[in-house]
Amino acid sequence: MFLIKKRLVFYFLIFSPFVMVVAQETLEQTENIPVDHKKLVVQGEIICLPIYPKKNSNYFPEENDLSENLEAYNTKWDNQQFNPYWNEELTFPFQLAFQDEDFSPPVDRKMVITSRYGWRRGRPHQGIDIDLQVGDSVKSILEGKIRYVGYHGGHGNTVVVRHYNGLETVYAHLSKSLVKENDEVKKGQIIGTGGVTGNARGSHLHLEVRYHGKSINPEYLFEFASDTKVRSDTLFVTKKWMTPRYHRSTRMSKIVIHKTMEDIARIKEEQKKIYTVRKGDTLHRIANKYGLAVSEICKTNSLKYNSVLKIGQQIIIN
Repeated sequence: MFLIKKRLVFYFLIFSPFVMVVAQETLEQTENIPVDHKKLVVQGEIICLPIYPKKNSNYFPEENDLSENLEAYNTKWDNQQFNPYWNEELTFPFQLAFQDEDFSPPVDRKMVITSRYGWRRGRPHQGIDIDLQVGDSVKSILEGKIRYVGYHGGHGNTVVVRHYNGLETVYAHLSKSLVKENDEVKKGQIIGTGGVTGNARGSHLHLEVRYHGKSINPEYLFEFASDTKVRSDTLFVTKKWMTPRYHRSTRMSKIVIHKTMEDIARIKEEQKKIYTVRKGDTLHRIANKYGLAVSEICKTNSLKYNSVLKIGQQIIIN
């Protein structure tokens, strides 16, 4: 590290197989000067990490945040499999952090979502469909590195970009891919052209956001409007936002961001409802009405899967 006329020149953090370069802009106040250093062990190598005051958000201030993000970025780097995490289970809720306040629109034209994340025609739709014409440019919404390029089942020609926080974005139904595996890409860089390959009804971009192989409702993380904002620099992801059956592809779900664990507990308490059983009701019918799994209703109400409901019985709906 060198200070030259109140400028902090580049730190180079080197670890195999990636190189992270962190540049700090002009330091006009003492609060932007490192107050300490911590040693981290990343893939067997010792890294000295500068620790900034908490007001500085240009870099990760906490040791655990950095190590977790580096691990998420590096783990299971596989150019052959579309989903190298297929045998992993996630623990909910988990936290995501973003360095960007906004993202690049994946298409040049106005973003028109023709189908949303959720249940569609009896099947899970694990992304959003954005209108485009064949041959239109498709861009990476955030900076990252190309992990997968290939033809993948119903996705057709597909590009998968992994981002620094472990998220992956999937760009499907492309007519042509313009990048190759292990290429580094900038936010807004063209990675392919729109098409109708795979299981596509008309030309559109199928965009998915995944974490450790599991899809997340993209609209929980990003505002697909003219200002293209990332909804929060840090947030928690619950099972609801990674389960298509809780949503409908024909309408936008109500977005409530969980920024703290307290938010999750409060919102969960507020969303509790009491349903009074009516004639003809079954656990399956009630579960479908509220977009829940039968097992969840059974667990909350200490019921068995084959329980017979009584008219007037009260059921807690979470």
